[in-house]
Amino acid sequence: MTLNKENNQDSKELCGVINVYKPTGITSFDVVRKIKKLSRQKKVGHCGTLDPEASGVLPVCIGRATKAIEFIMDDFKIYEAQVKLGVVTDTYDREGKILEENSVNVSEEKVVEIINSFVGEIQQVPPMYSALKHNGKKLYELARQGIEIEREPRKVTIYNIEIINIDLPIIKILVKCSKGTYIRSLCYDIGKALGCGAMMWSLERYGTGSFLKEDSINLDDLTENNLKDYVLPIESTFKNYEKLVVDEKFEKLLVNGVAIKDSRMVKNLVDSSYYTIFNKENLFIGIALYNDIGLKLLKVFV
Repeated sequence: MTLNKENNQDSKELCGVINVYKPTGITSFDVVRKIKKLSRQKKVGHCGTLDPEASGVLPVCIGRATKAIEFIMDDFKIYEAQVKLGVVTDTYDREGKILEENSVNVSEEKVVEIINSFVGEIQQVPPMYSALKHNGKKLYELARQGIEIEREPRKVTIYNIEIINIDLPIIKILVKCSKGTYIRSLCYDIGKALGCGAMMWSLERYGTGSFLKEDSINLDDLTENNLKDYVLPIESTFKNYEKLVVDEKFEKLLVNGVAIKDSRMVKNLVDSSYYTIFNKENLFIGIALYNDIGLKLLKVFV
């Protein structure tokens, strides 16, 4: 892992992103609480909730880097999940109340066929036990009161599903998907399509965009003394974006909210694309979008 030793920060404000590996048994907010304590910073936020019984990559933003949360959350996700056929629960996972138990009389060929049918753009109904809100109340709060709300299906994209192992009734899969995808719902839908029902047995998040498991630091290994060594600069979040270096004139215009159409700046830019903006001193300024109105900063980080 490449450690960050030259963050653009002073001694008072810690600023950047930590690629945290969350263990099972704690909430995502527990992770934020610990990072707040270790960093002594008030502005700390995570990038995408993981259920308490799920483990894996949970990027945590500190200081001004919290402005990057929405960009990180918008990126693709990679999960390894175990699907258990023949059992349906109200939460769609092993923590819930069992609603059905069925015999599993399906072939491996059928399992492969059904799982592959979910690759692509699909309509997915979120589970009742989720943090989505209905009239200001979280769905899981209503579910605990025995209230079930009809949920509208949402469009999500399953980019790829790799079947790692089939040992019925357990199937292990690796899923690359868009934001907003519920793996619990995917497991439930796979079971429904197979006619025997299913639930999610385990879940581990391998990646969120450019933040991957192999580069993460386990939460339990972070201390007040070593935390700064694992704080990545904000711009590392956007390493997949093309870098633009601007002169002082364009820097001032962009920071003041002006959309630039000057051909000297935009002639080689791609429509509807994001760019990282740096000044001549290689200081990261922010994220800009180029479209029909010109090149305009969406987020300023200085």
